[in-house]
Amino acid sequence: MVSFGKKIKYKVSLLIPCYNEQEVLPMLRRELSAFAVTLSEKGYDHEIILVDDGSSDMTWVQIGEWAADDSDHVIGIELSRNFGHQMALTCAYEIAAGDVCVSIDADLQDPLEVIFEMLEKHEAGADIVLGVRRSREAETFFKLTTAKLYYKALHMLGLKFIEKDCGDFRLMNRRGVKALLSMRERNRMLRAMVCWTGFKVDKVYFDRRARAAGETKYPLRKMMLLAMDGVISFSTLPLRFAYWFASVIGLIIMGYLAYTLMKYLFFNGRLVDGWTSIILAVCAFGFVNLFCIGLIGEYVGRIYDEVKKRPLYFVRTNTRDKNEY
Repeated sequence: MVSFGKKIKYKVSLLIPCYNEQEVLPMLRRELSAFAVTLSEKGYDHEIILVDDGSSDMTWVQIGEWAADDSDHVIGIELSRNFGHQMALTCAYEIAAGDVCVSIDADLQDPLEVIFEMLEKHEAGADIVLGVRRSREAETFFKLTTAKLYYKALHMLGLKFIEKDCGDFRLMNRRGVKALLSMRERNRMLRAMVCWTGFKVDKVYFDRRARAAGETKYPLRKMMLLAMDGVISFSTLPLRFAYWFASVIGLIIMGYLAYTLMKYLFFNGRLVDGWTSIILAVCAFGFVNLFCIGLIGEYVGRIYDEVKKRPLYFVRTNTRDKNEY
């Protein structure tokens, strides 16, 4: 709590999506409670918003107990089912009442003390402060390599506003949050959407820790889906690439057909000699067709998702508002 008579600078909202985090939540509570004391000593008011994204373990029970013990500062949100990390974080942004919002993961990989650096950058004029990973403890070589290649690919596609080695550990002021919430697409990659707004961005660098407890909630499949959201939601270049790729393969096939025709007409060539090449050409052409159809289908499927205009999520329980939704 802020001491009596002490001037409050502004309110900080800490946003934490949670999914099956019963093992780490007690540690998170201890660390955040200590961190909140330091925030108050420095003159900041605060709120902690914990969004349970349809957990199947005791996560919601622990969140409910935490919110009941500190109802002045802790808000627990229970979603009706698992909508995904990006939707859960969007929910937290919509409920947050702070002058600045800081999003962190529940696994304690992002050091809380870095938030003070973010606040300094914000007070120096930044609308958005990104936490950029200088190193990643306990990450596999495969994950580090694929992440590096992915961000290089994004920049080659012209999406240079997406900061590499940057996750969902960031600070946003109220103007940035309002801009983010005005974007209602379903296929969300918040780290890209935040930077796309164009507001003044600054960065702080930190060494990411190993997970405090439990297992990662972002396996390879989810990481690939998030990566696809980053590419397809912000660029039509894949469609153009498919067109260029099909054109190049088509030229090669046409060149081979011209070669075969010239050989037959002027050199008495035996066409049976080209059987293998013809089969390869047919297979290549079929592959190009299927690739292009699949890519177009991916875009059309996302358009279908958007035109339905369904809500991004549903809230089952809000501990601040006792009414169920």
